[in-house]
Amino acid sequence: MTAAVTAPAKEPANEPAARPAKDKPAAGRAPGRFAAVVRHRAGRKLLPLAVAALLLVPLGIALWGGGSWPAGLTVDVSGPLDDANAWVIDNRETHPLFLYFLLHLSNTATDAVDAVYSGLDALGWAGFAAMAVLFAWRAAGLGRRGAKTAAVAAVVFAVCGVLGMWDATLLTIALMVVAVALASVLGILLGLAAGLSDRFHRMLRPVLDTMQVMPAFAYLLPFVLVFGTGTPAALFCTVIYAAPPMARLTALGLRGADAGVLEASASLGANGWQRLWTARLPLARKEMLLGLNQTIMMALSMVVIAALVGAGGLGEEVYSALSTVDVGKALAAGIPIVLIAVWLDRTTAAAGERIGASVPGGSRLLHGWRAWALVAVVTAVVAAAGRALLTRSWPEGWTYDISTPVNRAQDWITEHLASGIPVLGGTEVWSENFTLWVLNPLRDGLVWLPWWALLLIVAGLAWLVGTWATALTSTLALGAIGVLGVWTKSLDTLSQVIAALFVTLLLGFALGIAAARAGRFERWMRPVLDAMQTMPQFVYLIPVVALFGVTRASAIIAAVVYALPAVVRITTQGIREVDPAALEASRSLGAGSRQQLLQVQLPLARPALQLAVNQGVVLVLAVVVVGGLVGGGALGYDVVKGLSRGEMGVGMTAGAAIVCLGLVLDRLTQPGTGRSGRRHDN
Repeated sequence: MTAAVTAPAKEPANEPAARPAKDKPAAGRAPGRFAAVVRHRAGRKLLPLAVAALLLVPLGIALWGGGSWPAGLTVDVSGPLDDANAWVIDNRETHPLFLYFLLHLSNTATDAVDAVYSGLDALGWAGFAAMAVLFAWRAAGLGRRGAKTAAVAAVVFAVCGVLGMWDATLLTIALMVVAVALASVLGILLGLAAGLSDRFHRMLRPVLDTMQVMPAFAYLLPFVLVFGTGTPAALFCTVIYAAPPMARLTALGLRGADAGVLEASASLGANGWQRLWTARLPLARKEMLLGLNQTIMMALSMVVIAALVGAGGLGEEVYSALSTVDVGKALAAGIPIVLIAVWLDRTTAAAGERIGASVPGGSRLLHGWRAWALVAVVTAVVAAAGRALLTRSWPEGWTYDISTPVNRAQDWITEHLASGIPVLGGTEVWSENFTLWVLNPLRDGLVWLPWWALLLIVAGLAWLVGTWATALTSTLALGAIGVLGVWTKSLDTLSQVIAALFVTLLLGFALGIAAARAGRFERWMRPVLDAMQTMPQFVYLIPVVALFGVTRASAIIAAVVYALPAVVRITTQGIREVDPAALEASRSLGAGSRQQLLQVQLPLARPALQLAVNQGVVLVLAVVVVGGLVGGGALGYDVVKGLSRGEMGVGMTAGAAIVCLGLVLDRLTQPGTGRSGRRHDN
C-alpha cells in the first residue's frame, strides 16, 4: 500500500492562517469555483457519452442481445497452465534451467531461512527475548519512548510463549528477516533508479500501480508453479509483494530532497555520487525508514498468507485451524501475529522519529556503535545463562491452552447471539438478511446485465472520471476476464467488493468526519485504528467466523474491518487540511457548522476522499478474495482450490481474473485525474 494508507498523518495546526480581511470572501468562493470547474469538465463529457449510448446500445441489442459472456469469445488457458505445471513437475530435477539456476535459488532461499531460524533457536528463548527487548530499546532511544517500546517487546514474546507458539513464532520471524532484507535491497535499488532518473520513474510507476492492486493471493500462484510448495515459493512471493513501498518511498525521498542543500553540495565540488551519499540519501532517511516500516508490515501479512503454500510458522497454524473451523486454535496463533506486527510497527516508528533528533549529553556513551555493542554483549550473556539454567525452548509448564475456553465462548455466542435476540435478531440473522437482500440481488443484477452493456458502462465511467487511456485500460481488463472464461464468478466477486465498499465508505466517511471535527473522538479512535491496521489479513477472519459462521457475509465483514482504518485516516487528514482561511471566510458569511461541512470542507477535501475510495477498493478486494477460505466463494475459492489441490490451471486463471478486476476498480477510482490524464502523487 502506499504511505497514505498506513502512515498516520501529521495533524495540521488548528489556528487559521493570518490573512487580510479582504481575502476572506475570495477564499469563501473557492469551493464554488472548484465545484463549477468539476461540473464543467463532467458536463463536456456527458453529451458525447449520451450520443455514444444512443448509438451503441441498439447496436449491441441487435448483434448480441442479452446474456452472459459468449462461449465463442473465451480462450481455455487452464489446460495449457495445467500442462505447464505437469512439465515443471516432470522436469524439475533434470532440466538445465532448474538444475543450474532455479534449483540454486531454491536451495539458497531454504538455507538462508534455516540459518536464521537455527541462529535464533540457538539463543534459547531467554536470549532471543533479551535480544528483542534490547533491540527495541536501542531503536527507540533511552528515554520514556524507548522504555515503552522495550516493554511492548517483552510482553509480545512472553505472550507468544505462554500461548505455546514459540517455535512457530521463531519460524515466522526467520522468514520475515530474510524476506524483509531482500525486499528492502530490491526496493532501495529500484527507488534509487527512479529517484535519479525521470524516465525510469515514469516506467516504474505503472508497474508499482499494478502490483498495488494485485491481492496477495495472486502472487502465490506463479511462484508455486515454478518452485513448488515450500519455503522458496513463500519467500520469493513475499519479497515481490513487500518491495513496492520501499521503492516508492525511496524514490519520493530522493526526488523531494532540498534543492538548496544539493546546490550547496555541488558548489563545494561534490560529484554525482558524492551528492548522493552525502546529501540525497541522508535527506531521504525518514522516507526510507517509513518505507521499511511498510515493507515489514506487508511482508508479515504475506508470510502469513504464504502458509497456503507450505511456509510454516504462525500462518500455517491459523490456516489449519480455519480449515477445521477451530476458532480457539486460530486465535492462539492469531494473537502472536498481531503482537509481532505491533512490536515491529512501534519499533520502526520510534526509530523514524529519532532521525535528526539531538542526543542528550548524558547518553552519548550509549549512542551509535557503543549501544549496539552493549546489546550484543547483554544478549550473549543472557543466552548463555538461559541455556545453562533453563531449557532452550519455552518451558512446557509455562504455556496455557486457550483453545478450549475460546471454543466454549464461541459455542455460547452461537447459541445466544446468533439468533433469538429481541428486536436485533442476532449475528446469524444479520448475515442471512445481508446475503438475501444485498448480496444476492447485487450479484443477480450484475449477471443479468448483457456482457457488452457492462463493458460500455465501465468504459463510460472510466472516461468520465479519467481519460480515454483510462477507459481503454479498464475495458480491456474487463474484457480479459470474459476471455479467461470466469465471467460469472468474477461478477460474483465484484458484487461482494461493491457491497463491502459501500459499507466501508459509509462507516469510514462518517467516522473520518467525526474524527476531523472532534479531537477527543480522534484520540479515542487512534489506538483502535492502529490495532486494526497492524493486523494481517488472515487474523480478521477469526472473530468474524466466530460470530457469523462460514458465509459470504463473513468475507464482507472481514473486508470492511480491514479497509476501514485507511478510509477513516485519509478522510480525517483531508478534512483537517482544508485551508483555514476558507473556513474563516464561510463563518464570516454566516455559514453554520453543517453548511461549512457540506459546502466548504467536503468539496475542498475531494481529492482526499477520492484517494480514500481508491484505497478502500484495493483493500476490500484483497480481503474479499481471502474470504474464499470462509465461504466467500467465487474467484477466491478457485485460488484456494488451485493452491491446495495442485490445480494450477484453475488457480492461475482465477488469479489473473482477480488482477484484471483489481485493475478495473483501481482505474475507476483513480484520484486526481486531470486533463492530462496524470494522477497526482500521493
